[in-house]
Amino acid sequence: MKPTARLSDVGQSLWLDDITRELLDDGTLARYINDLSVTGLTSNPSIFDHAIAHSEKYDGEIRRMTARGYASEALFFELALEDLNRAAELFMPIHVATAGADGWVSLEVSPLLAYETEETTAEAIRLSRRANRSNLFVKIPGTTEGLPAIEAAIFAGVPVNVTLLFSPAQYAAAADAYMKGLERRVAAGLAPDVRSVASVFISRWDRAVAGKVPEALRNTLGVAVGKLSYKSYRDVLESDRWQRLANHGASAQRLLFASTSVKDDKAPDTLYVQALAAPNTVDTMPQATLAAFADHGKVDGVLPRDGGDGAAVLEQHRAAGIDVAALAARLQTEGAQAFVESWKDLLKAIDTKSRALN
Repeated sequence: MKPTARLSDVGQSLWLDDITRELLDDGTLARYINDLSVTGLTSNPSIFDHAIAHSEKYDGEIRRMTARGYASEALFFELALEDLNRAAELFMPIHVATAGADGWVSLEVSPLLAYETEETTAEAIRLSRRANRSNLFVKIPGTTEGLPAIEAAIFAGVPVNVTLLFSPAQYAAAADAYMKGLERRVAAGLAPDVRSVASVFISRWDRAVAGKVPEALRNTLGVAVGKLSYKSYRDVLESDRWQRLANHGASAQRLLFASTSVKDDKAPDTLYVQALAAPNTVDTMPQATLAAFADHGKVDGVLPRDGGDGAAVLEQHRAAGIDVAALAARLQTEGAQAFVESWKDLLKAIDTKSRALN
């Protein structure tokens, strides 16, 4: 049995953190689904920037759409939705077989709106209606300003992938926003089965403290955060508040481990995937990490319900001078800023291509 299949057997969904037209056209994504147990897909501005800027496969569509008056952001969403609709169709059998628990693709709202609550809400609703796919998540950042937008989008019936979470506390705030949206639906007499995932980023923790902690702590902080986020996730699922929603027909917001590619060349390339195997969660990874895990990954067990040594490892980092809470806030802010820069690069690449092709 392949390592990816063993990961699926313990109950963790394996999603691809990438999308290109080549993946769709040459059958690679279909092969990942059939051979490597891939059951979903995520995207972000950086992924689309690379896909569109470095491929000629979008040129004909860019030429046609530009002639019809599309430009910049509007043109991007047309291109992105075309790719994601094709991917969503490939995942639809999985989506149906799992009663909506799996088989999802994700599209991000404009990162320029990360700190604009009302604009983010309106854009999330617009994109969801424009896509008209039952298995498309709209990604909304779990920033302070994003949390009310998450609640409002869920209340409006929009499936949400909460992104840019970096700590158990940030995850808990996202879970609270999700449940508030569902509770509003119950109070309004609406069905509360609106799906969501909460994406906690892992590898950026270790990159942020590289060279600042003792060698014994190298590449341990991300996994510790993942373990404690899993504990918080299980706490939510076992709470009376969630059980009341489940009794009304709500389905759990799944914990998703994002940024699970290794940034340290000296670390095993499957480090985070192996360490964060856990039932009823998702791990999304780029193609290189997927290939590495399929080739030589191992599943030696699953995350402990109580967070294992996560708290002890965080305390060791605090003793080494790392303010973990402050770092979580900084990583979220920097993540939002990085997505803004990628978004600007993406729109610039589209505008440059549009001018060149027309």
